[in-house]
Amino acid sequence: MRPVSSKPVSTQVLDAAIAWQLSLDSGNPVEREEFAKWHCAHEEHARAWRQLGMLDQRFSVASGPARTALLQSREGIRRRMRKLGSGLASVVAVIGLALFAGEHYLPVDYWLADQRTATGEQRTIRLTDGTLINLNTHSAVDVRFEEKQRLIVLQEGEILVETGHGDARPFIVETREGSMRALGTRFLVKREEQGTRLSVLQSAVAAHPQSSPDEQILREGQQVLIRNGGLGPILAVNLGADAWTRGMLVVDNARLEDLVNELGRYRRGHLGVAPQVADLRITGSFPLKDTDLALSALLPTLPVQIEHHTQWWVTVAAKTEANP
Repeated sequence: MRPVSSKPVSTQVLDAAIAWQLSLDSGNPVEREEFAKWHCAHEEHARAWRQLGMLDQRFSVASGPARTALLQSREGIRRRMRKLGSGLASVVAVIGLALFAGEHYLPVDYWLADQRTATGEQRTIRLTDGTLINLNTHSAVDVRFEEKQRLIVLQEGEILVETGHGDARPFIVETREGSMRALGTRFLVKREEQGTRLSVLQSAVAAHPQSSPDEQILREGQQVLIRNGGLGPILAVNLGADAWTRGMLVVDNARLEDLVNELGRYRRGHLGVAPQVADLRITGSFPLKDTDLALSALLPTLPVQIEHHTQWWVTVAAKTEANP
């Protein structure tokens, strides 16, 4: 019979334990009181917390940003925590694989970037050539102005660029998937799971995939997904693509799951949606500075309810009829 601490725990409970581990780092006494209630509410909660503590001990050399990166790589940790108690070989595998997963989720380049924003934070910076760069939530850039070019490396997240005038050096934004050369313009660059999305709001931008000789000039009102080996189809820029710079999220006939995932980028903890309502469609404008208010705006128009399991675990679920 396996020890209690090595028994599997559900995905939801394990994610909640990881979220609590992150939130308790702030030392807020109110959060500690809420955590105590969660910990005592169910034996599985306590078991998940013990398992997470066992994993933490394996990574005692990691602290600060590195530790946070490991904990935030939830999917990789979920798979590997269930192998605790399988011997020294499993411990070694856990360490190596979780370090890899942590690096993939929050690369070291994010922490070493010249400029970065935290979750929910936005910031505008002005460069020496007069260029304005708006950093969206959880974004990071390096600024590398050289003799022959002005280079911005987007390590994570999303930026809005308004290029300065009067400087003859090419202005280039670079990501792991490719580069974008501004042609006197205003444009958005966003890192996504599938690649880098370029949206041109004014003038034009030349897009060049990393491993392809092709270059495509995008005009005002066009967007494209840049992958390492090529470009996706050229589409119209989404309605309200730059609304986040004004503190709003604007969607038109969007899937509810896509909306919730986007709101989740602006808040700490887990924000999910039940599969039964994931494909519902929604149109509207939602405030990014108050995501709880944004979620409540769903209630009058969709058959959903907002379930607050803890401050750090919120789910948009199907509405249930009140008991008579």
